[in-house]
Parts: sequence; C-alpha cells; structure tokens
Amino acid sequence: MRVLVTGSNGFVGRRIAALLRARGDFVIGLGRSAAAAEPVDNYLCHDLAQPLAFAEPVDAVVHCAALASPWARPAAYQRANVDGTRHVLDYCARHGNPHLVYISSSSVFYRAADQFDLTETSPIPPDAEQMNEYSRTKRQGERLVQAHAGPWAVLRPRAVFGPGDTVIFPRVLRAAAAGQLPLLHRADEKTAVGDLIYIDTLAAYVLAALDRRFTGELNLTNNQPVVIQAFLTDLLQRLGYPVPRRRLPVAWAMRLARLAEWVSAGLLGYREPPLTRFGVAVFAYSKTFDVRKCLAELGPPAVSVEEGLTRFVAWWQQQPSSSRPT
Repeated sequence: MRVLVTGSNGFVGRRIAALLRARGDFVIGLGRSAAAAEPVDNYLCHDLAQPLAFAEPVDAVVHCAALASPWARPAAYQRANVDGTRHVLDYCARHGNPHLVYISSSSVFYRAADQFDLTETSPIPPDAEQMNEYSRTKRQGERLVQAHAGPWAVLRPRAVFGPGDTVIFPRVLRAAAAGQLPLLHRADEKTAVGDLIYIDTLAAYVLAALDRRFTGELNLTNNQPVVIQAFLTDLLQRLGYPVPRRRLPVAWAMRLARLAEWVSAGLLGYREPPLTRFGVAVFAYSKTFDVRKCLAELGPPAVSVEEGLTRFVAWWQQQPSSSRPT
C-alpha cells in the first residue's frame, strides 16, 4: 500500500509512519522540517497552509498534521487545522479520492463539566461553544473530511501519551518541576476520571482502519479510565518529580486561567500562559468514552495503559538531562 502520512515528523504521525514502513508499506511522509525525523520511503518538505502540489497518487492518506498546542494565535490554528485539511482534500480530489483517515481529537466533545460514556453519536457543541481554538478548528476539519467524495474515517483519540509526547506529559512535568502544578479542588468534592490512549495503541488502530477500509467516525481510547490525579501522582513519583500539595479551587483556577489568557493575547503576543481554561477543564472534569464501536470494528487495545506508562517512564529517563524539565 502507498500511504501519504501528513505530519510524519510529529508525535502521532511519526509512529504511524514507522509502523507502516516496518510492515512493508511504501510511506510518503510530509512535514515542515527540511528532512524526515525518521526514515520514510519518500519525504516532502511542505507547509500545508499552502496548496499541496505533490503529483503522485496514493492508496490512502493519513492526515495527522495539525497545530496541537493548547494555546496559539487563532489564525495559526485556522491555517494548520482548517486550511491544511482543505489542501489535503484538494490533493485527494485530484488523485482519485483515496481512503482518507483524519486524526481528529476527542476534545470536539468537551464541555467544562463531567461527561461520561461519550459515544460517536453524543452531541458535539457548536463552534461558538467549543472549549478552545484547537477543538474548534479540529471540528471544522472534521466537517470538511465528512464531505470527502471518497471513503473517509474520522478518528478521535483521547489524551495520547507515550514516548515522543510533546503536548501532555512534558507540560505536566515542567509545571511540577517549577512547583506550579496545583491539586485542583472541586466544590462538590468529586474526583475527575478520564480515558487515555497510548501512542502504539493509537497507531495500531490507524493501521487497522486502513486495512479494513473503515469509514465513519470512531472514538479511540485504551478503554481503561483512570483517576486523573492518582495517575499523574504515580507518574511524578516514578520520575522523582515533586508531587503537588497546594490545593486550588477549580473556580479560582478558571479565573486565573482567564486572566493569564487575556494577558497572553493582549500583551505577550500569544506566548503560552502557565494556565489555560482548557487545561483546567481537562484535569478538573471527568471525560470517559464508550468505545464498543471501536472494539467491534478495530479490535482490543494493542498496549495497556500500565505498560504504556512504564514505557514512557523508561523513555523519559533515557533522555538527555538538558532536554528534561529541572
């Protein structure tokens, strides 16, 4: 199979490209860096904010390229997540409408409240009520993909973690190292529970979706919800980072995050603030998913959460000290 993987230098795209190539598929990677981060059969240096002029047809496209940071200029999200998706679809339309697998995000469902057993048919907030620009533009990208003339799949992983992570765990570890990671305290005393997905589980699901030519929408998790605070405490203890003791009411955290976002947008050129409303909501409220459809269509998770955490800890400990928070 000839597969174009956009964002092949990123956390998710790199792993998908590696697994595809390891089993003998011809992988065409696309990224903004001058060279591929990992070996691929062909590499395109291209920013998808611009139309894609690549002329060769492929059997499938895995569209991973995105701006996944929790905070950036709204225009940057629009270019990366909406315009980029539109340019991938234009390429597909010119080359026979191959099977398109779009890596979206479970965040399109999120509200600042507990949400349990979300399914593919659970209501998705309208654009104006999305939690942040990332989720809003990923949802806009979904709608573009759903109009694709060829077969398409929208996959929504929840909280991807593992070796190579650049979004979730590194931010948690930086905050813990700086003593800026609070214990979020809810007035109702409830404890947040959440699903996650290990990177190899996600990559295996993507390959299964390609092989089975799955079409439609799927929520992807490891099907092992965890108590978020206990999970993070375990991670910090394994790595020798300080465990947070300072309690911060969620209402106050939201006020501080709103202020930090205002200062960032108005005075600091959108430099990422130490606290965002999206980040507070993710750690303060439960988010669990009913993934029976995924299990029926693509099978069980390839790697457990416990094994995934062990692999991440081992990988992190092998990183040069200069690249880790202190």
